[in-house]
Amino acid sequence: MSNFWDLMQLLLSAFFFVMYLLIMFQIIGDLFRDAELGGGSKALWIICLVILPFLTALVYIVTRGRGMAERQRASLARARSDTDAYIRQVAGKSPAEQIADAKALLDAGTINQQEYEQLKAKALN
Repeated sequence: MSNFWDLMQLLLSAFFFVMYLLIMFQIIGDLFRDAELGGGSKALWIICLVILPFLTALVYIVTRGRGMAERQRASLARARSDTDAYIRQVAGKSPAEQIADAKALLDAGTINQQEYEQLKAKALN
């Protein structure tokens, strides 16, 4: 790098190369995410991406861009609902439910009053 402009050219070319890779990975990910598209069509798109990457990417984004956005939104919504379900599963019972369970144990004679108070204090903290 002999001067400032060589450095700027390197940074600019690196930026565009990274953007190119991000677009290609997004398109390939969308191809595999699309359940309606057949295997032959997916293979054809990937072959075209290898042979004429810029033109194929442009055509793909123009022709399938709206569906691409919808599939991305659906994937994010599915991931969010899966995460929420997992959190609800792991989080356990609410304090009121824990106290009610402890009261049922006290009424059944399984625990004594002191243990009930400890469970109640623990649920409220």
